[in-house]
Amino acid sequence: MQRHIAFFIISFLSFTLLNAQKPKIPSSSQIYESIQKLNFLGSVLYVAAHPDDENTRLISYMSNHVKARTAYLSLTRGDGGQNLIGPEIRELLGVIRTQELLAARRIDGGEQIFTRANDFGYSKHPEETLSIWDKEQVLSDVVLAIRKFKPDVIINRFDHRTPGRTHGHHTASAILSLKAFDIAADEKAYPNMLNQVDVWQPKRLFYNTSWWRYGREAFEKLDKSNMINFDIGVYYPLKGISNNELASLASSQHLCQGFGRLSQRGTQEEYIEFIKGEALEGNDVFSGIDTSWNRVKGGKPIGAILNKIETNFNFKDPSTHVPQLIEAYKLLQNIDNKHWQTQKTKELKSIIEMCAGLYLEASASTPIVATNNDVEINIEALKRSQTTAVLRSVNISPLNQTQNPDVALDNNKKYNFSFNSIIPTEINTTSPYWLNTKGTLGMYHVANETIIGNPETKRALHANFIVDFDGYSINFEKDVIHRYSRPDKGELYRPFEIIPEASAKIAQKVIIFENNKPHDITVIVKAGKDNLDGHVEVCHPNDWSVYPKNQKISIKHKGETQTLVFTIIPPKNQSEGLISPIVHIGDKSYTKELIEIEYDHIPFQTVLLPSASKVVRLDIKKRGENIAYIQGAGDVVPESLQQIGYNVRVLKPEEINAETLSKFDAVVVGIRAYNTVEDLNFKQQTLFNFVEAGGNMIVQYNTAHRIKVEQLAPYDLTLSRGRVTDENAEVRFLNPQHPVLNFPNNITQQDFEGWTQERGLYFPNKWGKEFTAILSMNDKNDSPKDGSLLVAKHGKGHYIYTGLSFFREFPEGVSGAYRLFANMLSLGKEDLKLEAKLND
Repeated sequence: MQRHIAFFIISFLSFTLLNAQKPKIPSSSQIYESIQKLNFLGSVLYVAAHPDDENTRLISYMSNHVKARTAYLSLTRGDGGQNLIGPEIRELLGVIRTQELLAARRIDGGEQIFTRANDFGYSKHPEETLSIWDKEQVLSDVVLAIRKFKPDVIINRFDHRTPGRTHGHHTASAILSLKAFDIAADEKAYPNMLNQVDVWQPKRLFYNTSWWRYGREAFEKLDKSNMINFDIGVYYPLKGISNNELASLASSQHLCQGFGRLSQRGTQEEYIEFIKGEALEGNDVFSGIDTSWNRVKGGKPIGAILNKIETNFNFKDPSTHVPQLIEAYKLLQNIDNKHWQTQKTKELKSIIEMCAGLYLEASASTPIVATNNDVEINIEALKRSQTTAVLRSVNISPLNQTQNPDVALDNNKKYNFSFNSIIPTEINTTSPYWLNTKGTLGMYHVANETIIGNPETKRALHANFIVDFDGYSINFEKDVIHRYSRPDKGELYRPFEIIPEASAKIAQKVIIFENNKPHDITVIVKAGKDNLDGHVEVCHPNDWSVYPKNQKISIKHKGETQTLVFTIIPPKNQSEGLISPIVHIGDKSYTKELIEIEYDHIPFQTVLLPSASKVVRLDIKKRGENIAYIQGAGDVVPESLQQIGYNVRVLKPEEINAETLSKFDAVVVGIRAYNTVEDLNFKQQTLFNFVEAGGNMIVQYNTAHRIKVEQLAPYDLTLSRGRVTDENAEVRFLNPQHPVLNFPNNITQQDFEGWTQERGLYFPNKWGKEFTAILSMNDKNDSPKDGSLLVAKHGKGHYIYTGLSFFREFPEGVSGAYRLFANMLSLGKEDLKLEAKLND
């Protein structure tokens, strides 16, 4: 059995790397399970707020055990969270988390839907959430999802009755789901969308409750007569794996959130509470709902054929069922229920392809191409069965290129040919569609209403294979992909992308000028085609200057870059603004940066965003030069400190020793380092000794959950979940005379203006008398939080713990954050006279 489990895991994980680009090569048992799902006409919509909110155990159970069509509606893409695997935050983090959700769904068998809501960060109450989101727009998106997906059953992850108890986004998702349940069938609600979808009334709404809602002891005593429970640890012999093992694999795709986990096995109870809708009969969410083919008019003869195939399935040679499947396919095209016709046609077409042993692939010769440039698309068609099939034609859409080979596909003999295509200028570049137009703090803007909710951008090119089965033709559509190999990894696949012929970026996203001296910046231009010639200029604020005005570029090969150096001359006084490169090629101008995201667990991503960097003429002073940085979950703090003139060296845990540390003025510990780097538990005393000898140690935020060090600080220090999510919350100075607020920079209220997303998070709520609390702040209607910045003298040096979100403020060029951090690094280096005065 262990061998079967290992094979299953390897098979699933191999598919997750590709976003289903590779044609599926299913086993007979997987084909059989697809037929079982084909014969179930029922659907479940699971609703929550973020990536990782979904209960993969329940989604997997509904999809794989009940056989229902199951989808997860995540109201956001998770842009506001942290990234444990790399530096991407905000929009780019949302791209990663979108793909991690899709990877999870490919494992648990669900589908993925979104709204236009933007994860703007932690929110303490749904009232705040819905004031930042456009409540009506998000509600309309939830209604649209219901009308499109047409679920019989909706299950909310969170409880609409407990506002303020959990993340405001969480409760808001349940509130909006409840409202949408009531109005999705009302033609007067959002009538403009009825030109693309029909109204729909789900049968029942549930809340996915658990002991954590009440506490274990209280839940045991709770009246559960209004609940349904499932054993979501059910074992699947056809898979060689249990449902909860499968769910663990799915949830482990959320790697940027640190969700890699051990598999779970054995009986495990799951509960859902009935909220509203048609009364229940027994322990079945679909009670009273006909989920057979009899549900649709004209479905009975289709069901008779397909149920017979399921009962007598030929595991040794599934191709024997192709004639009956074709007959069912013909009947399906004549039913009146367009929703089930569309969905079941998609499923049945896939099963025919699998049973016939078809392998259909369209692979571009390159992973990227610019418009008005040529690309070769290689076609491979193969049939590995005795089924009679003829490849009539292949059409590349939307290029309208067609070849008509009209060739019989013999068993296990591949047929190859190619298209030489030019990508027309009217084809859009490939990028996440929700990022094409600038949105607001709470909402993404999507101009095309027909794609709202889609998990990702539809691929630019598709190959339509027309295959004839004994006189009946079926179209199999395949995305054009790029198949290639690497000596160290073997065969690989990438999505095929349309890119601009030129893109540019400034190497540094934030450029800090600590005085009015000129500073050189590098502009990197990337060619999307061969023989790229043109010139580049840099736009800048009026009180700044750039030299030279423009520079020529000449790049011979696609994919190559050319680096240009411009000199930026800041004004004499404090100022900030944006600079942007513009690439002029002939009569066209390009202002976007091409960002590439590559991780093994998700498909390669290309993202086009406006290319801009923030320049800040900053009035800043500092003491100390050499900083050691211990990397945690990933941030750009080291690069940011280099921007203001510090010499920064990133230390690995094994490099932390007394001799190495003696070379530095301060050590900065990265965000969540004590949650992610186990070896630091053995280095804490060495770091404390460094402080005692006269160094400064700054520890940025960690969480109490899964902390890997026994002693966080040289004195008592207890972390909490306290946070201040309002970036404009009042900041009160508890010790205005403390050096950290006065030397070498005089910190004022102005330094806390322009902060982004939040003030800080996971502040300590208890600390030893050795610590001095510097700041106090709180969200509206919340108690004061005094643990955002704590300073303790330890020997000759200082230990500083801060939950302030410097990792968010530095990439945004928030000048006050830089000035305050410089003061933290400068502690103990103030003038003796000032120190004596403060001690009086």
